[in-house]
Formats: sequence, structure tokens, C-alpha cells
Amino acid sequence: MTLEALHKQGIECIAMRCAGFDRVDLHVAEELGITVLRVPAYSPYAVAEHSVTLCLALNRQLIKSMDRVRGGNYSLSGLVGFDMHRKVVGIIGTGKIGRCTMAIYKGMGCQILAYDPYPHPEAIAIGAKYVELNQLLLESDVVSLHCPLTESTRYLINEHSIELMKNTATLINVSRGGLIDTKALLEAIKNRTIAAVGLDVYEHEAKVFFSDPSLDSDHTPGSSLPLVWDDSLASLASKPNVIITPHSAFLTAEALSTIASVTITNLHEFAVGGPYTNLVERTSYLPPEK
Repeated sequence: MTLEALHKQGIECIAMRCAGFDRVDLHVAEELGITVLRVPAYSPYAVAEHSVTLCLALNRQLIKSMDRVRGGNYSLSGLVGFDMHRKVVGIIGTGKIGRCTMAIYKGMGCQILAYDPYPHPEAIAIGAKYVELNQLLLESDVVSLHCPLTESTRYLINEHSIELMKNTATLINVSRGGLIDTKALLEAIKNRTIAAVGLDVYEHEAKVFFSDPSLDSDHTPGSSLPLVWDDSLASLASKPNVIITPHSAFLTAEALSTIASVTITNLHEFAVGGPYTNLVERTSYLPPEK
């Protein structure tokens, strides 16, 4: 519907300021003759650093510690974490962001397992060992997702894959919300079959993220429930062993500068009729960025 409406207004190009294009129906765009451009990589370091930050904040229970201190409670009870040194970290998706993430963990002395249909020599040079997905899930203390959302990766983390994971494992997702089956994740947290979860993305984030629904009301006297309210997201956010950020992993000054620069270049290439550096085609997506 959106693409058809844009086409009727004479729009011939969609210049996305992001890497992912799973929200664009490329079949329809091609049929309408709409050119789709993207920014394939803006700051892989920003996203990688954010993912590790989520992991460490969960491990060392920083949110709980901060809340206690603000209330004048300086007790150490319930704040025990674990050394990252020698822990096994599983990286699913070894594109640039995945490799930046594994390099950080490697610097902490972690063992790195990796899964990707397209193994990368740089990942091997960092010290990653490529294994099958099931082995990675079984052996990892931390599972970090860095792969695109496709039909084959949707619900990559589901009831079955969670069952394979250690019940002491931490799950981190800074990639795409649809990689995780939210219902299965909530059940796992409830049953304590997963220890901690850090998310910068959410399966149904489109109607919530990048806005402030808390400003809205359902206009019923005595009620302040926002018009847009996601029970599953609220349930996740309420858990003490879950940290959620609003798709902000990319948000650094360096990343914003790169996004603006590449977008201007993309629009210039469209204005002069190509060739295109960052064209998204219906049949073009295979391996992750090199």
C-alpha cells in the first residue's frame, strides 16, 4: 500500500538511511520501477560496542545496582556476576558487525564460536571457530545475534533453539527483532530456561520504536494507558534480567555523519542515472557485507 501510494505521487527512489531493507517489498518496488538505495554500513563499531555493553550491564547487574544506590541501598546481595574471561561467546552472523563484536570479546579473553553460511577469513584470524548452529547454542555462555532478517532466519531463536541453550546463557540481539520468537522468549524467561536477555530490537517494534507513545492517552477519564501498548514488550521490559534499548545501537556521532554522507551520495547517483554503489535489488542479497 505504501509503495503504491508513493508511486502515485511520482516517487521514483527510496533512499533508506539504514542497512536493513526487510521492511521494503522489493518485488513491488521492482514492478513499480522504484529504485531502492541503502546505507550498508555506517558504524559497525557502534553496534558491536552496544551489544557488548548490554551483555556486561546484564552480567554485572548495573541497572539494579544503580537503582539501589539512588535509593540509599548499598547492599551487595543479589549482585553477583561472572568473569567474561574464558567464557564461550557464540556469534551468529559474521559480517562486519559480528566480527567487530567478536574482536571485543576476544580482547576479554573469551572463546569465540561462530555460525554463518558464509565463513569469513577475518573471523578465523580473530580466533573464531566456525561450528554448526546447534553446537554454538549448546556450548555458548553468551549468544549474540548479528545476522539479517530473511525467510530462513526468521525466528532463528525459537522454542527449540532456546531449549538447546544453557539455562545460564545470556542472549543479545542488536540485529533484527524478527530473529527471535517473542512468545517463546517470554516463556523461557518465565521458566528460567534462559538467564538474561539484552535487546536493541523487538519483533513488533515498528509501531512503538522511534516515537513516544507514553504521551498518548486512551482518552478515558482516570486512565493513562497509551493508545499504542504492546503487552509483550511491556512484559519483557519489566523483567529484572532483561534490558531493552530502543533500536539505538547505531546512534553515535560518527554513525550519523556516515549515514548522511552516504545518503547524499546515493541520491546524487540516482539524480545522474547511476551507476549505483548501494542499490538494493530483489535478487541481489546473498552474503553479508565483507
